[in-house]
Amino acid sequence: MSKAIVFMADGLEECEGLLVVDILRRAGTEVITASINGTAQVLSSHGIRFSADVTAEEPDYESADLLILPGGARGTENLAASEFVKAKCLAFAGSKNLAAICAAPSILGELGFFEGKSYTCYPGFESSEGYTGLPVVIDKGTVTGKAMAYSFDFAIEILRLHCG
Repeated sequence: MSKAIVFMADGLEECEGLLVVDILRRAGTEVITASINGTAQVLSSHGIRFSADVTAEEPDYESADLLILPGGARGTENLAASEFVKAKCLAFAGSKNLAAICAAPSILGELGFFEGKSYTCYPGFESSEGYTGLPVVIDKGTVTGKAMAYSFDFAIEILRLHCG
């Protein structure tokens, strides 16, 4: 069974975070939602309050094989401002898998993840060559999704990568 950690930040787009968690859990993936807010409480982009499973410092990242970054403009800004999030992304690079949707792939792009890779993201958040504009792209263990409308497809492609 694979294990995924999903970073949750205030301003995240609900479908890009919670729909993906729901689909992965239905398929038997162990999913931990981890708030970067210093508390488990998260306020989504449309004002929905919910509790993540844990704060970002709590999970055992060594036992996880996938790290997921949901988008949403403000959520992505909050993720990008976190040195902890960037450090975990860098730690997963090469040996584990990463997934990001909507604006969040821009974080990976700024960290140099897309050099020599194809990716997608919300238009206007492209960070390097290799942008395809496709709904979902998998390249060398990195899954990227274009926008909220493709959240379900994004989750299914993550399942294909991890569960076959």
